[in-house]
Amino acid sequence: MKKVLAFALVLVMMLSFAACTATPDPTEPKSTAMSHADYMAAAEDAAVEIECYVQATQSWWDNKIVIYAQDKNGGYFAYNVTCSEADAAKLVPGTKINIKGFKTSYKGMPEVAEGATFTVVEGADTYVAAAEDMTSLLGSDELVKKAGMKAAFKGLTIEKIEYKNGEPGDDIYVTVSKDGKSYDFCVEVYLTGTGTEVYKAFADLKAGDKVDMEGFVYWYDGINTHITAVSAAN
Repeated sequence: MKKVLAFALVLVMMLSFAACTATPDPTEPKSTAMSHADYMAAAEDAAVEIECYVQATQSWWDNKIVIYAQDKNGGYFAYNVTCSEADAAKLVPGTKINIKGFKTSYKGMPEVAEGATFTVVEGADTYVAAAEDMTSLLGSDELVKKAGMKAAFKGLTIEKIEYKNGEPGDDIYVTVSKDGKSYDFCVEVYLTGTGTEVYKAFADLKAGDKVDMEGFVYWYDGINTHITAVSAAN
């Protein structure tokens, strides 16, 4: 009887060991997404696949959408991603998505080129990034490495505010200065809309006002932050 019990115990142990060392199922899907560092290092026109978290989108139109995304290592800007109107509704901040497309750059801005595709990563966690204070990076090419990230810039002085086409209803071009140097920021109407607090706030701002701003790091022959919030400087 003892021998039978001992044999049964050994058999259970062997089965448990086999279960722990079983060969992975080759049919099980695996992520082939690259790291943020590899994405940034990818050559122009190289095929890329990334997994990231939606932070914001511009307005959907003509089965295309512009996505601002981020992971815990950096940001991404995906231009005119192929997207149905129904799928656009799924792109709420924090949603994890997989994007496949090609790497490109425009006016120095690294981005996923027009025509990329995406899928929502089902059952994934969510992540909404806090704005990182990048004030000290103003005037530095280091900022382009932060492209697509949510950033805060503090203690800015407004130099000039101009509306595209001369009146409210389109983009707002905002020139600010810090430590004697000027920078061009932008309120991108397809991102914020004319009815948002940030858009309406510029009606009451003027040259000389001291402000703090938040927005997504964008590059257009130099820093051109897409502003999402503005407030009086602390």
